[in-house]
This record gives sequence, structure tokens and C-alpha cells, in this order.
Amino acid sequence: MAELKEICYAKRDEAGAAKMEAYMRNQFSFLGIRAPERKQILKTFLEQAELDDFGLTLAVELYQEPEREFQYLANDLLGRFAKKQDADAILVYEKLITMKSWWDTVDSLASSAVGKHFQKYPELIEVYNAKWLESDNIWLNRTTLIFQLSYKEKTDANLLFANCARLAGSDEFFIQKAIGWGLRQYAKVDPEAVRAFVEQQELAPLSKREALKHLNELF
Repeated sequence: MAELKEICYAKRDEAGAAKMEAYMRNQFSFLGIRAPERKQILKTFLEQAELDDFGLTLAVELYQEPEREFQYLANDLLGRFAKKQDADAILVYEKLITMKSWWDTVDSLASSAVGKHFQKYPELIEVYNAKWLESDNIWLNRTTLIFQLSYKEKTDANLLFANCARLAGSDEFFIQKAIGWGLRQYAKVDPEAVRAFVEQQELAPLSKREALKHLNELF
């Protein structure tokens, strides 16, 4: 951990950090490390490091750090080892979703680590989907809407539609946007089903607009 922090601090770019902080509405501190360089840092680190639990402990430690790049490194790490984790790793993912939460970290965790985990352990979906759907935490809610983004034909459409319907009344921007995003992604597989759902379900204008964004090109 100390070595990884030292490498990152040596790569600090004040001008780049200022731009990143402004883009994220000054909610987080940045070092100014761009994604390609960050991924190379992690690659080099993993060539030398030995991780006993496929990065779970290190990821939690990285989430404690103030600069946002450390959370990105944690997500990159978890995504890389997601298919090797034990079932209980979901407890770590759940914890991190609720830490320093914003769309940038949550979306990465949801669509990569959580999405892959549920594919490996589908028996966990019913329990955690229900728990997160009923949570007061909007980021856990959002995860139920987007963890299937990469599933394509393997998407559980009934679950997606049920989650969208359950959260359709939310006035939270990030929930309305996620509903549209999840539907739009599945529309690439079954546009007719998505159009039918949107026509039958009362959705926020933002959700409906996002869901139908590309459908008019298909009909």
C-alpha cells in the first residue's frame, strides 16, 4: 500500500488535478493522474505485489485515501479479480458502494465487480437485489438498475423491468438516469420489449428520454 501511494504521489500533476476536480464539481481531491497512466501503475504494481485475497483488503484501504485516483485504482483492482473472488466478496462491494459515493465510482463497481460477481454467484442476486432495492441509499438503488449493463442476451429482463418499475417514482436524478440507461442498454438486445415497457410504465421524462434515445432509429 505504501509503495503504491508513493508511486501515485510521484505522478501528481497539479494542473491536471485542478481540471479533474472542477469536472467532479470539487467534491473530491485529485492527483491529476489520467486513466491510462493509472492503469499502467496498477499493472506494474501487480507484477511485483502478492495479494492474499485478490485485492479485497487493499481495495478497502485505497478507499480510505483522500485522492480520487485511489478509489479508481481500487475499482480497477476489483474488476480485474472479480471472477476469482469468493461469494462473500459481495460484502466488500456493498460497503464500497456506500463509501465516498458518486456516479464515477459506483458505476464502475456496479457494472464491473458486482456484475461479474452476480454472474459467478447468481444465487446471490435475489437476496442483494431485494435488499438494495429497498435501501434508503440511492447508490445501492442505482446498482440494481445497472449491474446487468454488460449482460446483453443474458440480461434478466423481468428483473430489470421490475427494478425500473419499483424505482420509477424516485425524484433522484441519478435514479431516473440509471433507469433510462439500463433500459437503453437492453434495447440493443430487445428493442420491442423496451418500447413496450416504456409505453406501459409511467416513467420520469428523463428516464423515458434516455431509454428511447436510440430506438427511433430502429423502427
